Amino acid sequence: MATRLDRERVVGTALRVLNEVGLEGLTLRRIASELNVQAPALYWHFKNKQELLDEMATAMLRDLVKAERPAGQARGWRELMAEIARGLRRMLLGYRDGAKVFSGTRLTDPSLYASLDAMLRQFVEAGFSLRDAVSGYSTVYNYTVGFTIEEQAVYPMPGERKAQYDLARRAKRMEGQGVPLAQAMGEELFTGFDDRFERGLELILNGIEQSLPHRR
Repeated sequence: MATRLDRERVVGTALRVLNEVGLEGLTLRRIASELNVQAPALYWHFKNKQELLDEMATAMLRDLVKAERPAGQARGWRELMAEIARGLRRMLLGYRDGAKVFSGTRLTDPSLYASLDAMLRQFVEAGFSLRDAVSGYSTVYNYTVGFTIEEQAVYPMPGERKAQYDLARRAKRMEGQGVPLAQAMGEELFTGFDDRFERGLELILNGIEQSLPHRR
């Protein structure tokens, strides 16, 4: 007997196919083929690919929220911000093109707003105004997603480096151009992502701290 086709099954299949072919190769036709159905059958559940991406991103976030440390455990705002950034990056790196899928999508599960509200409440209780809390959170969020998009351009999946980002090839293209610093920059841009992410995050957190009212 055929397994019932529902949104959850389509999304699970889409996330698996994403890891195989990446975002460009992810089509409703390919997903339908994996499910052994015709592509029009998917339109009962998703009007278009963007609607499917919204649901995929929501499923990714739902798994992240389940894995998070429960709200209310004692920790300072810096530690909380850092945990959010590291957890988000870790989640995005778990999927090929995960950051691209996540970027610009719309949350479809209203129950996840409770986690967002609890997070903002911790910032407010730490002395942030709501405006500063939102500004700080969105800055860390945008940094993490943007950084991970660039990271996955080099490493679509862990250990899988794209040939066009070969450092020797890049350096050779720049030989004789009189740009030694730009040439040496490749080592910083395309290696050591973990360390560079942490250094960038530290810069942002320091900036947030300096902007808090009690610091001015």
